[in-house]
Amino acid sequence: MDTQIQALPSTQTKINKATPDHINQQIERRTEARINTFKRQEPEAIRERIAELEGEWDTERVLEVAMASLALSSSILTLTVNRKWAFLSGTVSAFMLQHALQGWSLPLLLIRQTGVRTMSEINLEKQALKNLLDDEYYPV
Repeated sequence: MDTQIQALPSTQTKINKATPDHINQQIERRTEARINTFKRQEPEAIRERIAELEGEWDTERVLEVAMASLALSSSILTLTVNRKWAFLSGTVSAFMLQHALQGWSLPLLLIRQTGVRTMSEINLEKQALKNLLDDEYYPV
């Protein structure tokens, strides 16, 4: 059993490994462009961006909310409209299990295509912005 657990992807890297390279690169380019924009901004604008990043939803949160919403809707529709709606809840559960074990699921791919970032990608931008403040000798 121990060897099977080691074969599972790391929680920290599973989403990036499961996302096609062109999507990861597109997200990375957008992040770099935002950082480059802030190189020419006043410290207060940088601090405001850091505060915005604190509230940015990452891929895990978006996926959890989307899947929970679908499962809840499916349950309500199963009870009030037709029992066939239970299949949607089962499908959602299968996607969540697949994501938890493999780090990949079709809904996650769709979420990544819209540009939603992982927490580590968000934190990279925050750190780069904090470094800009440090370089200018401004306190965060």
